[in-house]
Amino acid sequence: MKHDLHFLTIAEAARLIAARKLSPLEYTDALLARITALDTRLNAFITLTADAAHAQARRATEEIAGGRYRGVLHGIPFALKDIYNTKGVLTSGGSKVCIDNVPDFDAAATQKLHVAGAILLGKLQTHEFAHGGPSFDLPWPPARNPWNLEHFSGGSSSGSGAALASGMIPASLGSDTGGSIRGPSSFCNLTGLMPTSGLVSRYGVIPNSFTFDHCGPMARTVEDVAILLQAIAGFDARDAGSMPSDIPDYRAALNGNIKGLRIGVLRHYWEKDMPAPADVGRAMDAAIDVFKKLGATVEDAQTRPMQDSFDTKVIIAETEIYSIHYDNLKTRPGDFGRDFLGRVLPACLFSAADYVQASREHRRILAGMQSLYEKYDVLLTAGFGPAPRLDAHKTANFWQKTSIFTPSNVTGGPSLVLPNGTSGGLPLGMQIIGRPFDEATVLRAGHSFQLATDWHTRHPQLTPDTPQPAVDPKGNEPRAADMNGATRDFILRTAERAGLRLDDRQTDILLETAPFALAMAERNRKPRNRMDEPALVFRFPA
Repeated sequence: MKHDLHFLTIAEAARLIAARKLSPLEYTDALLARITALDTRLNAFITLTADAAHAQARRATEEIAGGRYRGVLHGIPFALKDIYNTKGVLTSGGSKVCIDNVPDFDAAATQKLHVAGAILLGKLQTHEFAHGGPSFDLPWPPARNPWNLEHFSGGSSSGSGAALASGMIPASLGSDTGGSIRGPSSFCNLTGLMPTSGLVSRYGVIPNSFTFDHCGPMARTVEDVAILLQAIAGFDARDAGSMPSDIPDYRAALNGNIKGLRIGVLRHYWEKDMPAPADVGRAMDAAIDVFKKLGATVEDAQTRPMQDSFDTKVIIAETEIYSIHYDNLKTRPGDFGRDFLGRVLPACLFSAADYVQASREHRRILAGMQSLYEKYDVLLTAGFGPAPRLDAHKTANFWQKTSIFTPSNVTGGPSLVLPNGTSGGLPLGMQIIGRPFDEATVLRAGHSFQLATDWHTRHPQLTPDTPQPAVDPKGNEPRAADMNGATRDFILRTAERAGLRLDDRQTDILLETAPFALAMAERNRKPRNRMDEPALVFRFPA
């Protein structure tokens, strides 16, 4: 059994632990050994907490032997994206800026997993402050995709994707502001859920966007995601975005029955708005056939073009993350990575009016979803895939290409990604989207699909003695975009007026992507009634 421990699901491991056929200490030691053997090739971990994990595992083993079994997560190892506060353990945000940040308290979700008896193995690689891309100029190298080490594991929960897919951990918590749980899940053949806005507390998690951040579970199966969600969901007055709601039994909802389920297929996402490779379309058609055979009612549906949501999200989110890091951007811009700067610096060009107009558009988008929620139980569309090479990454692509995951961040309801095929030996994923706070239906649909397919049971082949292939990231050097002198002068004057003191390379980084931000702001200037309200929620603190 030792050989197979690294690919146990949470549910499988929990059954063995509860039956005392597997001890948490044995399980933890097996996974720590696998991390030692593989992580020099995968770069999934920033901090490994082996000694503390061993002590927690010994305590869990003793508790269970003494009849004090806490439940399904007792004795289950996990690891956290390195933006979740962990008391006494480095929480770096993947950045030099926080290289010495050791919190004195746990994030809410961290604490809940500890209370459930789960065992922390360490902190996982993330794109800088859950933003940017796979960067080679940060204190830690980017995570590699276990299916092909020259390829991207997805972001920004990149270490979570690599560690789960390689069998180093059975469970992780990621964050999702524009696809950061769902992207790695799609690229690495995993199951990941972005929960409804406000369902899972963000307290103690380094923020990216106050409006669009979500904390959520990543695992290998829908059942495991349901188990993790059960442990971390719930209102928390310490998070200003937390929403009171009833928490159902998510695992009990996985009854395998979706007869009569109404599914609206957002085909235009992958065929028109963001044309995907042919293999993605074939995988989606095959998945649709599976849902039909399971008794669901399936038909094509239509939402607004993805570009509308993308523009709205980026103007709001980039303004917020720019504000969060403003002091350090002014005083120590050289301590940020190139990719982070290429995304965040252009936000100095967004005006207060741009931000408020984007929030008003956000409210329109939310209102526009109501008719779809009434007509369909869930919406179905593609995910990412196949994963690109690490050396193909271009910072400017963030501004030029929409994302198939961003609309769900804007609409705020649950969005589940799960495996549905392969292309060239690399995984493909699909996305199931639901009404706000209807995670149970979304998970039931995904679980039914996994009962009927085996994509989620497939794992990459890894050998510890193979060297890590070299990847050359030099193709992502900043190149100032073509623009007239007046536009260039406006950008530089605005940055200077904002207090940014940039060297020549940082200026090139700004000039490369700033024109795309200006174009986005221009697209956002749509006719509006003076009475149109923004998507802002006010309530008195508890």
